[in-house]
Amino acid sequence: MKIAARDASTGPVLEIVGDLDYGTAHELRERVARTTLEAGQRLVLDLSRLEFCDSSGITALIAARNHAAAAGADVALAGVPANTLRILRIVGLDQVFAVHPDARSATAAPSCAEALRDAGPGGA
Repeated sequence: MKIAARDASTGPVLEIVGDLDYGTAHELRERVARTTLEAGQRLVLDLSRLEFCDSSGITALIAARNHAAAAGADVALAGVPANTLRILRIVGLDQVFAVHPDARSATAAPSCAEALRDAGPGGA
């Protein structure tokens, strides 16, 4: 597995290439833990080049979500392969993660904080 990082206007984007499994999930957890996030930012995990994801990989994605939440940031998954999206749906994580067709749309979508702010008094 390889992880390529870049910055977007909404926050960091981590592109995950290869297999996210028992042997590699710790690499994503460690990389995310070293990623500084500020309140209101969005961490995008670009999975468009992900080849395989097992339960350890899913756990690493949840750890990334927890890291973002602790910083007051959002997390979004982009380009999720069909087989991984199926697993996310089966276990209900498609209701927990914002899922976008690609990294470009994930970095263009408003964050939860922006959506609440734009809704005005009384919330959405």
